[in-house]
Amino acid sequence: MARQRIHNRRASRGAQGGQSWISYSDMMAALLLIFVLILTYSLYHYFSMLETKTKELNNAITLNIAQTEELNAKEQALIIIQTDLDKLQDTLSAKEEELNSTQAILIVREEELENAKAALLVKQQALDEATARLEEQQLALASQARRIDDLIGIRTTMIRDLSASLSAANMKATVDPNTGDIVLDSSVFFETGKSTIKEEGQALLDRFIPVYLDVLLRDKYADYLGEIIIEGHTDSSGSYQSNLKLSQDRALQVALYCLNMPNLTRAQKTKLQEILTAKGRSYSDLVYDANGNEDPDASRRVEFKFSLKDSDMIEELNRIMSEQDSN
Repeated sequence: MARQRIHNRRASRGAQGGQSWISYSDMMAALLLIFVLILTYSLYHYFSMLETKTKELNNAITLNIAQTEELNAKEQALIIIQTDLDKLQDTLSAKEEELNSTQAILIVREEELENAKAALLVKQQALDEATARLEEQQLALASQARRIDDLIGIRTTMIRDLSASLSAANMKATVDPNTGDIVLDSSVFFETGKSTIKEEGQALLDRFIPVYLDVLLRDKYADYLGEIIIEGHTDSSGSYQSNLKLSQDRALQVALYCLNMPNLTRAQKTKLQEILTAKGRSYSDLVYDANGNEDPDASRRVEFKFSLKDSDMIEELNRIMSEQDSN
């Protein structure tokens, strides 16, 4: 019984121990299940997170790759930009050098310009002085030209004045327009073969000489008048020698009559004594008619001529030309 009790006790203990084990196993199974569930959840959560992180990592890697590519592209662009910048820097350096060279050239050019301005100023001053001298020379040349014109045109002026004065005095004496010679018919002055002046001739001289001398002895002609010549002419009748004496005597008588005219002023007589000349030409200068035959009446004549101071005029012209050459 005791053994039975012991056996029962052991059976009871075994039943209790088996129940305990089952509870423990269940508990352990439950714990294991919980652990498995926890582990499964953890793994699920881990793998979910891993997948998420992997996606994020992939996205990050992709983004990083994109960023890297972008960065590489930017680096390439930066390299290109840096290359372009270097080129621009080189170009800028070259331009700076060129600018410096240009500035140096400009400085030289400015100095040359200043020198040119100074030279131009000197030349302008020289030009102004030359212009002033030229103007003075032009004025001198104009004055000299007027003087030359006066010298050349003086005979013309004297002839014009003679013609006007004789015309105003109602005298029919004709003045040669080229020479200024005045021809008077010798028949008015002399009988045939004679040298004594007739009253008619004296009356003509009294009228003619004052008018003639009034023109030729004017102050404006004083520097040009060289000589007044009274020429006697005959026709070809008789010998040359006899006609030479007759023509010379007639010219001399007219000259003496002029010198002794009472109505001449002292100054006119003095001047006339200096420049009056009487010449006999015989029949060396005959007058011919339209048919080429001698005209005796025209050949017998007394001529009043004047000459200018040719040597003085030539000297004056030479002096004027010398002044022009020296200027």
